[in-house]
Amino acid sequence: MATQKEGRDPVASGARPLRRDAELNRRRILQAGREVFAARGLQATLNDVAHHAGLGVGTVYRKFPDKQALAECVFAEELGEIAAMARQALVGDDAFAALSGFLERALERAARNRGLRELMRQGAVEGTGLAQARREIASHCEGLVARARAQGALRDGVTEADIAPIAAMIDAVMALPGPSELWRRYLKIVLDGLRAHPDQTPLPAPGTVD
Repeated sequence: MATQKEGRDPVASGARPLRRDAELNRRRILQAGREVFAARGLQATLNDVAHHAGLGVGTVYRKFPDKQALAECVFAEELGEIAAMARQALVGDDAFAALSGFLERALERAARNRGLRELMRQGAVEGTGLAQARREIASHCEGLVARARAQGALRDGVTEADIAPIAAMIDAVMALPGPSELWRRYLKIVLDGLRAHPDQTPLPAPGTVD
């Protein structure tokens, strides 16, 4: 009887360590996917991810049947973290500073992540997790804009619908040749245009470098 019980015991049979190893591999693949898509964009392959993770490509395919499935998981996590940043910004006392600070932090992530910028531009990757994160970001941006308007910090006519086009404009600047931090100058110009009372502090110089 003892032998039969041991045969059914998942600890004795090694089932739990196998599940733990499988989850560790999944996390390795997701982390590798984040790093590879950030560096190479959405043209990267599952082979690229497997090599970066130090795993066999068969292991990657067992977890994610195609690149689309992996990209959906990777960017759902990315957008989920950006949504959390927007949610945290809602508690700031200065509503305009909260809105502009969130935009700068989100765009700073995009500046370091080619895949995220391509996702913003093309929208080629979609899925339930991504859609949920997009809705959450849009909802928090609506709250940030509403608070800034209520404090009298926004010029008349600015709405939450303006946020995504602003991000796309700054993404276009990131694609230009020149200093990698140049986008910060143009973000400040755009943000000043959103203010009810424009800020007169000096702009970052056009030749700003890292």
